[in-house]
Amino acid sequence: MPVDGGRNCRWVGIVFCSDNGSYEEMMIMAFDKPPPTPIRPTDVAPPPTTATSSATVRAELIDAYSDLARAVARIQELDADACTDSDTVHLAVEHEKLTRQMQSIGHRRLMDVADRDAWRLTGAATMRMFVANHLGVPDVKRRLDHAAALSETFTITGLQQPPELSATADALAEGAIAPEHVSVILDVTNRIPASVEIDDQVAAEVALAEHARTLSPSALRQVGVRLLAHLNPDGELTDDRDRARQRSMTLSRQDAQLMTKLTATLDPASPSGSVDDTDPDSEVVKDAAQRDSRSQAQRNHDALNALLKCVLDGGALGGSHRGLPPQLIISITETQLRESAGLGVTATGTELPWRDVVELAAKADPHLAVFADHTEEILYFGRARRTASRAQRMALFARDRGCTAPDCDQPAMHSEAHHLTDWAEGGRTDIDQLGVACPKHNRAAGPRRDQWTTRLDRTTGRVTWTPPATTQPINGPPRTRTNEIHHPDRLADRRPRHDVT
Repeated sequence: MPVDGGRNCRWVGIVFCSDNGSYEEMMIMAFDKPPPTPIRPTDVAPPPTTATSSATVRAELIDAYSDLARAVARIQELDADACTDSDTVHLAVEHEKLTRQMQSIGHRRLMDVADRDAWRLTGAATMRMFVANHLGVPDVKRRLDHAAALSETFTITGLQQPPELSATADALAEGAIAPEHVSVILDVTNRIPASVEIDDQVAAEVALAEHARTLSPSALRQVGVRLLAHLNPDGELTDDRDRARQRSMTLSRQDAQLMTKLTATLDPASPSGSVDDTDPDSEVVKDAAQRDSRSQAQRNHDALNALLKCVLDGGALGGSHRGLPPQLIISITETQLRESAGLGVTATGTELPWRDVVELAAKADPHLAVFADHTEEILYFGRARRTASRAQRMALFARDRGCTAPDCDQPAMHSEAHHLTDWAEGGRTDIDQLGVACPKHNRAAGPRRDQWTTRLDRTTGRVTWTPPATTQPINGPPRTRTNEIHHPDRLADRRPRHDVT
């Protein structure tokens, strides 16, 4: 007979016959759930510890939802015409926070239904069908995955266990993050190799949950990708065979406007070869074609890579782009140089495994710069020139890697050299008076009250951004912030904390 052993498992008794003809019984744990137990009547609650207290809690919970329904109906009847601008901003923020908190409570309601198999009362054949057909949830898998990862569980002895993603569950319950953040965190944590230490896995989830409070889901995903690479610097997550198998490029059929969509999954490095290579013999090409096991999408991918390599090697891109050379520029740390492991970051934000970095460096005319106490390049121009030199831009890329504005994921190649003190206000073109900023954020910083203030923190070597003085303190006074997106190694080395005001 099956005996309830907690969520997702049951103790099952099996009777078997031994060699001597006697019958014995043993208990095993079965994780494939057997047919559910008989349904309890809808008006009968689970056996309470104290009948009176259980009935009181039941009545309070039902009444609370009734009050909530009346409050929502009342809000729908009201408009914000009489509210001030500050009121409308406050109401929008409060509404979003409450919506997220209700999502967290909704996960608990789903797990209540799943634990009791109560979905069968609706005539649904499975829990998924109940969620899809009776609740009308569009993305059933995502909702159930969130509920399972953010809900408390119970052992076979009834002991309560914290959620799988405890920090994420707390953030959603506070209304500090959205379900889209949860999807990103769940995707990233599911891709952490099992070989990574448990403490590091927990620390990664905590770091992601903390940064989700201030980052958008798309920016958080970039942090997650780089955090995965930092957790596994030996390259297990970026295996050459996996990249070769997954590379592709396809053209869709023309749409009603005769437009064609190009879809590609590109590997981080181009294939070997050179524009100076002689054309192979036709028989050699024929033999190679017979041995070619690539799909059409993979051949398209390799052809595009060969074309781009030809353009790059032929000098068709010119001599400069935003002050940086158009050739491949890679930033790696001293530790990576010493240990020959990890990922290099290009000026366009692409990450390259160490093996590809070495291969590309062997074919290139490298520009190696070690930024310590001094350099042969002139990095301090004062007021002598307004624009940053190539050496300064290279140094800025190595230090900042991308736009330093909070939550911005624009790489250095898409950014500009920004004067921390505006040039018109007496700013100097010195390396410690410059920072990387994309065009949008470069214009957003300046001396006016409605612009951001930027400066270089001498202790950390990071560019800090302070919101404009006109910013309304919806969540407290404006606070100085830095951008962590381009530095996943720093995210993993410390646990983020909330700013104290």
